[in-house]
Amino acid sequence: MARIAGVDLPPNKRAQVGLTYIYGIGRSRATSILKEAQVNLDTRVRDLNEDELGRIRSILDAQGEIEGDLRKRVQMDIKRLMDIGAYRGLRHRRGLPVRGQRTHTNARTRKGPRRATIAKKKAPGKK
Repeated sequence: MARIAGVDLPPNKRAQVGLTYIYGIGRSRATSILKEAQVNLDTRVRDLNEDELGRIRSILDAQGEIEGDLRKRVQMDIKRLMDIGAYRGLRHRRGLPVRGQRTHTNARTRKGPRRATIAKKKAPGKK
């Protein structure tokens, strides 16, 4: 089983798709990594030999942040926005959409499930 950057890559997937299981690597970055490492895009992860895996690892080390380092940086950026009181930081703190989407309707993913409205108690009728 191929393990790169602390992530087990799925053995039955193509190498291009398998690399996308690493946080911070999408399809285009995976394609450029494989071309630089001189690995065929259609090669299955299980068919990669140690030499090819070593080249991929060295390219990833040289290119920059992935996985834990990238997650940490993103969280620190969000924390910085919250600390300085920026509008985006306030939206993160309140759990609302950050990028200007409407919230009157929609935004259920960020806001969570609807809260049930409390039914008013019926006043006892006069006799």
